[in-house]
Amino acid sequence: MNTVHSPAAPTWDVSLRKTLRQDAQSFELDLQFRCAARRIVLHGPSGAGKTQTLRMIAGITQPDAGRVHVAGRTFLDTSAGLRLSPQQRHIGYVFQDYALFPHLTVRQNIAFALQPGWRNPGRGTPAPQAERWLEQLQLQSVAGHYPHQLSGGQRQRTALARALVREPAALLLDEPFSSLDKPLRQRLREELRALQEALALPLLLITHDDDDVRALAQEVVEMDAGRVAQA
Repeated sequence: MNTVHSPAAPTWDVSLRKTLRQDAQSFELDLQFRCAARRIVLHGPSGAGKTQTLRMIAGITQPDAGRVHVAGRTFLDTSAGLRLSPQQRHIGYVFQDYALFPHLTVRQNIAFALQPGWRNPGRGTPAPQAERWLEQLQLQSVAGHYPHQLSGGQRQRTALARALVREPAALLLDEPFSSLDKPLRQRLREELRALQEALALPLLLITHDDDDVRALAQEVVEMDAGRVAQA
């Protein structure tokens, strides 16, 4: 197993193994990294296993074996029989395509994370937590709009607000700037960095874009073919 170690007490302590099979092909993911930084970037080419790693940290996909310990909390330890569900892990996740609900407004999309089960929040039901993030991420003017009416940056901010509204233990982002034009990417990188620093929230972002690394990484984990290549 390839390993990246950081000498201080780790914010991120991740060890994952999984064999993925499709038809006659298989992909072996086997990695470990320990990082003291609160803001780290998994960097590598498409197909390196970055998204699978993110999904296993979030609990969306289960590894064959492993451990996930973030900022003093253990979410997964297969040797001890511990496998918390995604809901129990309380980790915010921003998908690459943002995964906004097309039939819900911006305000409803954000408030959806506060609802038990799959019940949609009503259009006229205010939620103080949602209103806070509408203001924080400058979305008040489009709060009643639907996703198809938004710009790329507004969709990204809406997905980010939905991930943050429940005050998560950590935040995971899957290629969050890949669909945006270059000037907008730069501005949103700066906004994300400032927000993370203000919240002191553990953040893990995956990307194949070197500009994301330069703008956001306190520490970098290089991935290739399901392994840690280098720090």
